[in-house]
Amino acid sequence: MQMAQIGDIRLHYALTGPEDGMPVVFANSLGTDFRLWDKILPLLPEGLRILRFDKRGHGLSEVPDAPYSMGALITDTERLMDHVGMKNAVFVGLSIGGMIAQGLAAKRLDLVRAMVLSNTGAKIGTRDMWADRIAAVNENGLGFILDPTMDRWFSQPFQQTEEFPGWQQMFLRTPVAGWTGCAAAIAGTDFMSSTSGLRLPTLAIAGSEDGSTPPDLVFETADLIPGVQKHLIRGAGHLPCVENPEEYGRVLSDFLKAQGA
Repeated sequence: MQMAQIGDIRLHYALTGPEDGMPVVFANSLGTDFRLWDKILPLLPEGLRILRFDKRGHGLSEVPDAPYSMGALITDTERLMDHVGMKNAVFVGLSIGGMIAQGLAAKRLDLVRAMVLSNTGAKIGTRDMWADRIAAVNENGLGFILDPTMDRWFSQPFQQTEEFPGWQQMFLRTPVAGWTGCAAAIAGTDFMSSTSGLRLPTLAIAGSEDGSTPPDLVFETADLIPGVQKHLIRGAGHLPCVENPEEYGRVLSDFLKAQGA
């Protein structure tokens, strides 16, 4: 278990692989911890230096009082990468993790050489939509939004598998302040302008059954970046790395190899 004091917060992270390996950072979605990537790692090229972490309010990281800002989440990530000595990395971000990727690339290009924007957008939802969800969770807990969230996240066939209840439990065990804090960060973020100024190798991945960040939203954001590659994983929802790790791992591996892995 690796913990780091990053500014005013202690973050849980995992740093694996050879010190001279190509650096890759993974940032996961709202309501999950870094186990989100467990199925993907064995499918990637050998010799990578991989950093995964639980953002504030999630997993084993500390849970400050809500709300959080996207700037704070980006600064946490920036400081963690500095702490472990990682720069010039390929940054793989899913959902809010993809927002962190966009913000970090705009702020610190020395840290991000290429990025994967998975099931994300420059802007996700509206302030009113997020305000309603935050109010509901504050009043009733995460269980109140469990079913509609799972329907947006996972295809119906996956919801019939033995694995599915584990993702329900991961979501339910997210601290309320962590979920609402990060939800507030998403609500306040619009990276359309800054992302349109990015010029770095980028891969966008979407799931055809994603009810949280539909393919049109993902690819609208992707098209802001010249030369972007786009890939649609059919039959998968918001977490295609969970539902179809083989295809996700293949597409990600091809991109990593193109960056020199």
